[in-house]
Amino acid sequence: MASLLILLDDIATMLDDVAVLTKLTAKKTAGVLGDDLALNAQQVSGVSASRELPVVWAVAKGSFINKCVLIPIALLLNAFLPALVTPLLMLGGAFLCYEGAEKILHKLLHKGEDDGKTNAAVLQGQLTPAEIQAMEAQKIKGAIKTDFILSAEIIVIALGVVQEATFWTQVSVLCGIGILMTVGVYALVAGIIKLDDLGLYLTQRASAAQQAAGRAILVLAPWLMKTLSVVGTAAMFLVGGGILVHGVPWLHHAAEAAVAHLGAFLGSNLFNAVVGIVAGLVIVAIVTGVQRLLRRSA
Repeated sequence: MASLLILLDDIATMLDDVAVLTKLTAKKTAGVLGDDLALNAQQVSGVSASRELPVVWAVAKGSFINKCVLIPIALLLNAFLPALVTPLLMLGGAFLCYEGAEKILHKLLHKGEDDGKTNAAVLQGQLTPAEIQAMEAQKIKGAIKTDFILSAEIIVIALGVVQEATFWTQVSVLCGIGILMTVGVYALVAGIIKLDDLGLYLTQRASAAQQAAGRAILVLAPWLMKTLSVVGTAAMFLVGGGILVHGVPWLHHAAEAAVAHLGAFLGSNLFNAVVGIVAGLVIVAIVTGVQRLLRRSA
């Protein structure tokens, strides 16, 4: 009986640890969520209305497979090569900063370009069913590739939080975060891309209040996508910069000085954002320079 009580106590303790660490991990990885939502919603846009949800479902299944591959790799890495976790976390943070800077520079330098959604919608009327199916398959493939990168960032950030926990706590937290992020992101993506359909449906109802709500949704839906994109970009710099700050001792000390002068919230976030932006711009410059050198030598 005593052994059973001890076992139950151990299980309760582990579950409590899992709950706490899962909450902390969700908070750490939530920064990637806005960008994940925006990118995936944009990736699956441009397909016919009747195919939007099947496409989202196909990408969600691909995302689940991505996490089934990434989580065992992360656990093996932490078990046998734990020294690589921090460098990989730093690489993930640097990539987030690079991606955010590249997105901003692309917006500034290519203002006149179509965002791709209009072109896709126009082309759909000119394509054969086979060509539309091929385009849809290409969109799914691209979205799953994008998800793999973002999933890897989420898993590595989560692993950094639970690195010192017991093995089964690590397994529980990583699996929990993987399921939570997959279900949460793609349920929201499905809702976002169907907002215009909901708005149109409400505008056709008899009630004046429903019609007004439908018109409001149709007006607000495009702004929601833009807001998600802005929030996602800001999150890239905050999360990526924060990872770099915690991984580089002298940056960490500078961040502590900023907190002492500006307060915990403003000082920490402002410093992380500045580090993220500067790091992103530097990496973009390096990548661009290398690409130009490779083109010249080709």
